[in-house]
Amino acid sequence: MQVNIISSLSQGEKHKALSRVIAHIRESLDIDTIFRITVTQVRELLNTDRVGVFKFYPDLAWEGEFIYEDVDAQWISALGTRVNDHCFAREFAELYQQGRIKAIADIYQDSNSNCHIQMLEKFQVRANIAVPLMKCKNLWGLLCIHQCSGSRQWETSEIEFVQLIAEHLGVALQQADYIEQMKLQSAQLAQAKTREKTAEWQKTIAKTNEKIRRSLNLESIFRTSTEEIRKLVNSDRVAIYRFNPDWSGEFVFESVAEGWVTLMQQQLERPELGDNISECKLKELVEPPTDTYLQDTGGGRFARGEVYRICDDIYHADFNDCYIKVLESYQARAYIIVAILYNKKLWGLLAVYQNSGPRNWQEDEIYLLTQIGAQLGVALQQAEYLQQLQNQAAEITKAAERQRALVNTVDKIRQSLDIDTIFNTTTQEVRRLLEVERVAIYRFYPDWSGEFVADSIVDGWTPLVKPQPVNERILLQETQAGKYPRNEVFVPISQGEELWGLLVAYQNSQPRYWQDEDINLLAQVGVQLGVALQQAESLQQVKIQAEKLAKATEREKALAATVEKIRQSLDLNNIFATSTKEVLRLLEVDRVTIYRFQPDWSGEFVAESLAESWQFVGEIKSAITDNYLQATQGGDFAQGQILVIKDIDNTTIAIGHIALIEPIKAKAYMIVPIFQGDKLWGLLTAYQQNSPRDWQEDEIDLLMQIGSQLGVGIQQAELLGQTQRQKEEITQTLKELQQTQSQLIQSEKMAGLGQLVAGVAHEINNPISFIYGNIPYVDNHTKDILNLLHLYQQTYPDTTEEIQQQIAELDLDFVAEDLPRLLNSMMGGADRIRQLVLSLRTFSRLDEAEMKPVDLHQGIDSTLLILQNRLQPESGSPVIEVIKEYGQLPPVVCYAAQMNQVFMNILNNAIDALEKSYQEEQTTNHPKIWIETKVTEANSIQIRIADNGCGISPGMETRIFEPFFTTKEPGQGTGLGLSVSYQIIVEKHGGQIKCVSEPNKGCNFWVEIPIANSRN
Repeated sequence: MQVNIISSLSQGEKHKALSRVIAHIRESLDIDTIFRITVTQVRELLNTDRVGVFKFYPDLAWEGEFIYEDVDAQWISALGTRVNDHCFAREFAELYQQGRIKAIADIYQDSNSNCHIQMLEKFQVRANIAVPLMKCKNLWGLLCIHQCSGSRQWETSEIEFVQLIAEHLGVALQQADYIEQMKLQSAQLAQAKTREKTAEWQKTIAKTNEKIRRSLNLESIFRTSTEEIRKLVNSDRVAIYRFNPDWSGEFVFESVAEGWVTLMQQQLERPELGDNISECKLKELVEPPTDTYLQDTGGGRFARGEVYRICDDIYHADFNDCYIKVLESYQARAYIIVAILYNKKLWGLLAVYQNSGPRNWQEDEIYLLTQIGAQLGVALQQAEYLQQLQNQAAEITKAAERQRALVNTVDKIRQSLDIDTIFNTTTQEVRRLLEVERVAIYRFYPDWSGEFVADSIVDGWTPLVKPQPVNERILLQETQAGKYPRNEVFVPISQGEELWGLLVAYQNSQPRYWQDEDINLLAQVGVQLGVALQQAESLQQVKIQAEKLAKATEREKALAATVEKIRQSLDLNNIFATSTKEVLRLLEVDRVTIYRFQPDWSGEFVAESLAESWQFVGEIKSAITDNYLQATQGGDFAQGQILVIKDIDNTTIAIGHIALIEPIKAKAYMIVPIFQGDKLWGLLTAYQQNSPRDWQEDEIDLLMQIGSQLGVGIQQAELLGQTQRQKEEITQTLKELQQTQSQLIQSEKMAGLGQLVAGVAHEINNPISFIYGNIPYVDNHTKDILNLLHLYQQTYPDTTEEIQQQIAELDLDFVAEDLPRLLNSMMGGADRIRQLVLSLRTFSRLDEAEMKPVDLHQGIDSTLLILQNRLQPESGSPVIEVIKEYGQLPPVVCYAAQMNQVFMNILNNAIDALEKSYQEEQTTNHPKIWIETKVTEANSIQIRIADNGCGISPGMETRIFEPFFTTKEPGQGTGLGLSVSYQIIVEKHGGQIKCVSEPNKGCNFWVEIPIANSRN
């Protein structure tokens, strides 16, 4: 059970307890302390689980947080927890703004909203007192009393107690706010006073600075500065100390009050003071007690940007005895030292000393001194600048004439682009301008040796224009003016960013103090020489680039012409020859080859062009098997890579294809692949035989382009070859089809004709044989009857009138005379028919399908017999005379029927030609056909059949043997006779057939077949 202290106290004790809390609130003006003490004491008095101060943020829709808290250890802390109770504005804001208190005995029993209950549950609250904290009339926050362990019935005294505490806390908030406003006003007042004082100092500083700026004389500036500063700060001494380049130094001016020694006078009377200054005195003003500090550290902290140092009493600053003695010699007891900066570098120090006793230096005094120190730096800069202007004016006046002469020299240099002319002009002009005895130009070699390339001297001195080593000591020696007398001075000549050489001026007779203007003039001429060299070099580069561009243009044109030549031809040999010759000419190399891979990746050189006096690679080695390329199937070349070797004896590239290079003994070469489509076809190689060569990019590019065009040309030629082969195959196939067709037609025709002839001959042969066999009997019987009739007439001369009349009607004498002649004619006709049948059988040869020895004369005669009707005159046509000149022919092994077919075709064509000539009156009235046979020395039979007809047109001799070709009028010839004859003679018998013809003079056919045919 909790013990409520307030409830158990008497009324007087309650007032005492409340008074103690209120007293603690009033004892402190610090609001933080007030709240921390209050929450602790209230929780002890009320014996609650938590007492907290909750502050609102009205701008955040009554969001707030616990800023003070005293809580029992077993409950969570609410300190710093921001709370946003969404129902606060609706339910409690107006209540609390009216100063009303909210006491809840049990959050679950009172009529609280769910959102408020959830908010209290976060802090484990079961019972609660919330008292508004009012700041003036505004709700500032809440004083919260939480009971977490369970519900609690709050007593009226407890509520009143908390309300009183909250009222006093509101008063404390108002007091704290008032105190904060008073502090702010006090600070603003102090700042105003400071600004007023600062304004007074600024006026003082401005007056001092104005006095400093009125003069540009350093002595006047130092006097004004030291006197004004000593008066302003009411000090005993103000001095200005200047550093030397080695960071030693001396006092250059001071202002000292009466009764104190003068440091300037002491410095003149006692020179050792100057030594002591760099060792123990002034350096310890900056960084005691390190010896030679300023000299060793280049100005110490002042050089690093620290502008002042302060000492209020030298005897209470832990200085060493040495330094104290130095300050005692200055009679100093306190000091301020300020840095004087010139062009952002430490020039010296402004020292203010208080000799009479210690002094507490104020901030405004330090500010004043730093401002004046800065103005001293500006004044130094202005005075120095004025001095520089004066010196520059004098130098400009002095150098004007020399500059005009220099301009003339530079103009002369720029007027020429010839290096030798530039060097001679420069050395002569510089020698004249500097009035020296010799001016020379020295040029460096890449190994930093060199030679004098130009020299201008007065009479009596030896020229230097010859190779000489550079004196390293001279080069390393710094060229300085005036300090040391020297016989020579030199400046560098730079071409771009590289040292090209030296421009040297000599005074040979005696050493000379070289002035800055001498060195500057020499340097300017050196710069112009460098520009001239660069211009000459640029001109040379432009010329070289122009030549390269012209050469590249020429190569592009030549490349285009080469590509055009490659594309114009589809013959590979012509393409290869053109490509190698053009590459040889364009690249000006010793040898160009084309290497072709075989299917097994061996290869051979298929084309080559080379300069004079070199041996063809084909003569060295006709076929090459490169093991590396064969094993790797083209190696890197198959991936499209190229190989460029500038010097085979000094290359780091591994050469695997040594078999391609070794026979040629080249010093440098380029190899590019040739692709036919996507497949590596071969290699195009350019060789430099007798020396290394630095292959250029445009040369490599040209060879690659020609290699690409070669691949295109090869592919085109290959496609054309395939097309031509396909065309030839189609043509041959068509020809064979035509021949087959003609053979089939002619064979069928001849077979039908042979069967017809054989059938006719067979059918005629039987009756003719009967007739021919019976005519002799008829003749005998007729003779017997006639003899009997004559005998009867002789025996019975007187006949009857009827018989006499019948004899007269029959013309018996004529019948008796004509009947024997009729029988003789019938015998001749039957014999003629019999011979014709034999000729037909001989022509057809149906029983002789195989090759066998035959009499060709018999075949010719049988053919002529069949054609007898065309040879005999008809309707006034002249008789065609056949002249036979048969030789002694042995039996010839052949196809007899096919040979007869040849004779038939040739003789038919001859008769057609003779008839056409007669009809067109183009030949003689005596048409003739000559047939000549003989045995040749080649053991063959030659048959010539000629005519004196119209002949054929020139150029047709080779075409008359083509299938379906004819020289006759449409409808008069099939174009198959001579084509079939050609096949019979050439293909079947292995012989020859040709035609010799002249227009209007006839044709002569030559047929020649072997006697013993090997095709049997």
